[in-house]
Amino acid sequence: MADINEVRAREPQRVRQLLLARRRRELLGPDGRLMIIACDHPARGALSAGGRPGAMNSRVELLERLATALARPGVDGLLATADIAEDLLLMGALEGHLVFSSMNRGGLQGAAFEMDDRRTGYDVQGTVEARFDGAKMLTRIDLDDPGTVATLEQCGQAVTELNRAELIALVEPFMSRRVDGRVVNDLSPDAVIKSVHIAQGLGASSAYTWMKLPVVDEMERVMESTTLPTLLLGGDPDGSPEETYASWQAALALPSVRGLVVGRTLLYPADDDVAKAVDTAVSLVR
Repeated sequence: MADINEVRAREPQRVRQLLLARRRRELLGPDGRLMIIACDHPARGALSAGGRPGAMNSRVELLERLATALARPGVDGLLATADIAEDLLLMGALEGHLVFSSMNRGGLQGAAFEMDDRRTGYDVQGTVEARFDGAKMLTRIDLDDPGTVATLEQCGQAVTELNRAELIALVEPFMSRRVDGRVVNDLSPDAVIKSVHIAQGLGASSAYTWMKLPVVDEMERVMESTTLPTLLLGGDPDGSPEETYASWQAALALPSVRGLVVGRTLLYPADDDVAKAVDTAVSLVR
């Protein structure tokens, strides 16, 4: 990892050079499925995983876990902020992979302004210049917070610009509220359905819009709410790995579901065997 620091200090232009030279791939293979490794939580100050506070404190360890995950057969790509994506780029870990940029990381975990999910990461121009395949935006909707409309406006603009650039606009909606001062996402089926209808209406086109949705109860009914291609998010589940994998497997069998976008669950499994956890997830997707 010292080499990354040296390049960043002496040859920052290498990042741009490697982005332009990076080997890319088609979005979907013959099976039409995707397995994406996600890592954008640190930029919101969310560093815990699997009940371990500060699990992601070490960038060196995180990069090693990400490199292991991305190297596993059947993994299609990465979703990340620029710092992580460019570290992995310098490590040569992004060759032949899809990359989705993470846009709005302004709603820091635990902050008084957490619901203000403004763009502090990639913008659409940066996504295009990096030659990435799309961009993801968190879209938390609190009906009691007037600031939500600003988030919706920014996300709508991003969806419009990404569609015009013919890049995937990956929208991750939640109906959210504050409970005892803490932001909580409503994961009831009806709330998820409501969030889907709001999110899929954003922007001046939906041709390149995809959904990123949690796995919740009554997923069959949830997935009836959209015709958009959908990737399932892993979150940071409380149950056993077996219960988590079973819920993913059932949801992956539904129409419109195209695969998984999973981060902490696979990068920090209870037994710390990243390769095994990623291989299990790949087997469910494919």
